[in-house]
Amino acid sequence: MTWTSKFCFVVFDHSLISQVLLEEVTLYEARCGVTSCCAAAMNDIVKLFICCAGVFSCYLFYGVFQERVTRGKYEDGEKFTYTISLVFLQCVTNALFARAALLFTEKSRSTAPAHLFAALAGTYVAAMLCSNMSLQYVSYPTQVLTKSCKPVAVLLLGILLAGKRYPLFRYLCVGLIVGGAAIFLYPKDKPSAAKIEGNEMIGNLLLAGSLFCDGLTGAFQEKTNAHGVSSHSLMLNMNLYSLIYLAGGLVYLGEVPRFLGFVSRNPTIIKDIALFCLLSSLGQNFIFMTVTSFGSLVCSLVTTTRKFFTIVFSVILFGNQLVTQQWIGIVLVFSGLFIEGMVKSSGKSKKPVEAVDKKQS
Repeated sequence: MTWTSKFCFVVFDHSLISQVLLEEVTLYEARCGVTSCCAAAMNDIVKLFICCAGVFSCYLFYGVFQERVTRGKYEDGEKFTYTISLVFLQCVTNALFARAALLFTEKSRSTAPAHLFAALAGTYVAAMLCSNMSLQYVSYPTQVLTKSCKPVAVLLLGILLAGKRYPLFRYLCVGLIVGGAAIFLYPKDKPSAAKIEGNEMIGNLLLAGSLFCDGLTGAFQEKTNAHGVSSHSLMLNMNLYSLIYLAGGLVYLGEVPRFLGFVSRNPTIIKDIALFCLLSSLGQNFIFMTVTSFGSLVCSLVTTTRKFFTIVFSVILFGNQLVTQQWIGIVLVFSGLFIEGMVKSSGKSKKPVEAVDKKQS
């Protein structure tokens, strides 16, 4: 098997990554005479490195290109306001990637009812639109930090809509997250570089709407997973139904001619949009790989750490200055996320994850 073939299998079929790595480790073992125990450990280390490197590199640069597209400086001071077109292209790329992955992994069709995918896609699209539109009013670090408060939305919706009760540690973690977010969003002295033209309150409301839709998306996703839908099948159907909503919005608002006109005046944006969409698809794939290989605890730690460094990248590359009080807020938010992820995942058995992994392979 050539390295090109191995790369395709590693990217598209998570169940074969162990086989590919094991083949190389076995050759190394034969050459160097290391024990099988060391070989197995090396296999896990290399696999974890691939997952972490994939998530970090894809989403760090995803954030860079997202900020360049939505908040870049264009000809005659024109701003990018074509959010529906951007999300449409992102969903097209995600759907194509998922379809290609299914060709490598499975042949069976999804058994989940269509209305579940339709509802899931509706909240998914609404969350992405609100999130991208918010960047016209707030800084990128503000968007990333606020979107990290998703556990707050999940908890509130669980209490209000489903009547759920949660353990005390969940409320404590949410308290840390809310407190940290409040400190970050409303510091006493904001740096002048952080002041964005327009009404910042609109950006905060859009982010609140995005969080609300994220909470609904999680609820619909749980119902969809109950039907045994695989990760790539979910990714494909969710994005296909999303394209229906987005196409309707594009036609109704007549955004396509204006978007194409903007691109013709600013052709350099084509590369940024293409890389933004590609990195989005690859990033989702590496997250699926991390969950199926190492469980939700490792995945939550990796993605939470990634979000922190995304903020750092934005500060360094785009000059989004933060005051000391805002850094304290960031530490509180991510501390709450880490604690919640570790405590919640430590109480779960790894067997269900392994069972799902075997069923999908």
